[in-house]
Amino acid sequence: MINVDRARVMAYRMVALGLADRTAQRPADLAVLDLGIQEYTPGSPQVALTARSSAEPEDDRLISVWGARGAPHLHRRADLADLVGQLWPLSDADASARINSAQIADGVPLGTRAFTTTAEAFREVVTAPMPRGEASTEVSQRVPAELTYDCRGCQARHIAGNVWQQAGLAGGVEVLSRGRDALLGPIPDAPPMPEANAGIDRLIATYLRFLGPATPADVAKYLGSSTAEIRKVWPSDLVEVRVDGKKAWVPEPQVAELESAATPEGVRWLPGMDPLLQARDRDLLLPGRERQKEVWRPLGNPGVLLLDGEIAGVWRARMAGRKRVDLAVTPFETLTAAQRKRVDAEASEVARARGVPEAVVSFD
Repeated sequence: MINVDRARVMAYRMVALGLADRTAQRPADLAVLDLGIQEYTPGSPQVALTARSSAEPEDDRLISVWGARGAPHLHRRADLADLVGQLWPLSDADASARINSAQIADGVPLGTRAFTTTAEAFREVVTAPMPRGEASTEVSQRVPAELTYDCRGCQARHIAGNVWQQAGLAGGVEVLSRGRDALLGPIPDAPPMPEANAGIDRLIATYLRFLGPATPADVAKYLGSSTAEIRKVWPSDLVEVRVDGKKAWVPEPQVAELESAATPEGVRWLPGMDPLLQARDRDLLLPGRERQKEVWRPLGNPGVLLLDGEIAGVWRARMAGRKRVDLAVTPFETLTAAQRKRVDAEASEVARARGVPEAVVSFD
């Protein structure tokens, strides 16, 4: 039995996620793109990329699609054919768990049919770039009524967001832009719609490679599924380890890296929902419920500040025209003058990600 402590797991994840040493690789060449980078707020993927690479954050080999849990993610275009099969529901029970919502209580039992009919509707509707609202109207008219609800905000009946976003990749949809002028478009040479899940074992291994050691419950939460469904497909070739006495798993090729990982030194500014923050064992990632509440909020997660391998605080950004980004840091503990100097120096990477010459840091 392999035994490791929290510090070793954190060190392992920093290295696996590319946060120990900044590379010169272009974005699509970074290993972390195997997992994908969530587009949580405008510009957040670029901040995640500059935290890992000195290369320019733009890369036309990447594409924005609705990935895990239907959240918008940057993925490699070359990976979509595999990803669409990996993210397809395992069963009706799995599909129902992923779209479970009181908003469409009668639609949840439809299971896989909810995904199939929505993906088919997308392929009929989104044949050219079009506003998200128009696509929603057209798709809503083509799916079972149980998957739609009365929206008071827009005075219309339309499909539930958790259904249509999770079916978007199978429906061949690219997220061209978000916000008030959100646009969707057809994925060029989109992979065919899957008939069944293909590759869940590889998807589990990918999660564990970056965010392990972890458990079936962690992976289930990451996918929005149920622990029972993930346990049914849990790979048999994983290595069991104990993290501070608790059972978890990691792929066999990563065991040596886990056992030898050393705590990295340095500062990184990470955006809200950075790949590091996708780990579901939050008690390990950031001990202390009050601190967790600062990082994972009901709405509007801040970015986090990494200091020598630990989450040391949160930050928010405000653009000051086209010349500066103002960064307000709330550290969890008082930072020394030397630490503040290091944090301030690394802030230039956020400016680079935001496309402005300067970043000005303030500490609460």
